[in-house]
Amino acid sequence: MRDLDLSSPATRSLDFTLAASGAAAPAAARDAVRALRSSQIREVANAGFDVADVLPFWFGESDRVTPAFIREAAAEALMRGETFYTQNLGITPLREALARYVGDLHGATPMENVAVTSAGVNALMLAAQLVVGAGDRAVAVTPLWPNLVEIPKILGATVETVSLDYGERGWALDLDRLLNALTPDTKLLLLNSPNNPTGWVMTRDEQRTVLEHCRRHGIWIVADEVYERLYYGDAGERTAPSFLDLASREERLICVNSFSKAWLMTGWRLGWIVAPRVLMDDLGKLVEYNTSCAPAFVQQAGVVALEKGEAFTRSLVADLRASRDHLAAALATLPGVDVKVPHGAMYLFFKLAGAEQSLELCKALVRDVGLGLAPGSAFGPQGEGFVRWCYACDPGRLDAGVERLSRYLASR
Repeated sequence: MRDLDLSSPATRSLDFTLAASGAAAPAAARDAVRALRSSQIREVANAGFDVADVLPFWFGESDRVTPAFIREAAAEALMRGETFYTQNLGITPLREALARYVGDLHGATPMENVAVTSAGVNALMLAAQLVVGAGDRAVAVTPLWPNLVEIPKILGATVETVSLDYGERGWALDLDRLLNALTPDTKLLLLNSPNNPTGWVMTRDEQRTVLEHCRRHGIWIVADEVYERLYYGDAGERTAPSFLDLASREERLICVNSFSKAWLMTGWRLGWIVAPRVLMDDLGKLVEYNTSCAPAFVQQAGVVALEKGEAFTRSLVADLRASRDHLAAALATLPGVDVKVPHGAMYLFFKLAGAEQSLELCKALVRDVGLGLAPGSAFGPQGEGFVRWCYACDPGRLDAGVERLSRYLASR
């Protein structure tokens, strides 16, 4: 967020008008809001919008459009006139479909434990609004998509971060360090696995230990599992380990998910929450005061994605695995690149010589060779020295990006 430019002509004119009317100058936003980090990913993207022929790998989305059968379902719902408000927690057919889908992956999940939201990020905000407030303490495992760290701060909570460690096998969790941070005065733990940006996947044993610790101390867990289907584990595993595999549906666990990744629906803004039934009435109030409901025709598209999209998702994951391996092999040939192959998500988060100021480096990559990557510092200070590359695209496009990075490195 930019500070008000007190010397600008517009501001001087506003001051004159207010002085003439006797009105007080407008107050700024709350301190907690003003202190929020701006998105460095967006900052780099904004620097690239006017660059001809830029190759953008900065955002977390595929270059492919949403599958036709999902788009057609939305179009048909629109033509039927489904343009009105729906229930706050979502239409019954979608909640039922989600309950079946989650139940198939993670065990019995009643519809009464499921709520539909206007995007995964909206679900994260609602989850935080349910359980934390001013003065509460939250803990987040980083590097991490900045929204998760900043959302509790909007509500006046404090957030302590526990960093993953980077080593020969990639990113790993120091479990003892996390448990030591989860003190009895902690209200909320924020976890994202598979992780954006690192691709780190929390093991089931780690989840079990953390869950038992949080049970003892009454700590809420908000698990961001939007990448759970983008998992490259053993053959036959359809999903990454989930807290839903271990916890009952009535524990202090809120799992957040989204249609954005597994069905390529980023622009549709449709997500869901699995949470204890005791929260649902209050969650309905929060949905009403935030968005009222997700659009009806988008929800109908979500029903079709769940009921007819399994083959598509499996094919997508196979394609992403191939793209991951292709890009990692190409990057490993470049001098100054240290890349480890992750087990989940859709990114390579790799160490790059000269990336100690990664924001400036990424702006230079855009300016000098038309290559758009996300700076590691966007994901917290623990990410400095790294850059993130979203590989959810055609391998030929990845090759063109690697050539541009090679050219930039050779020119330094």
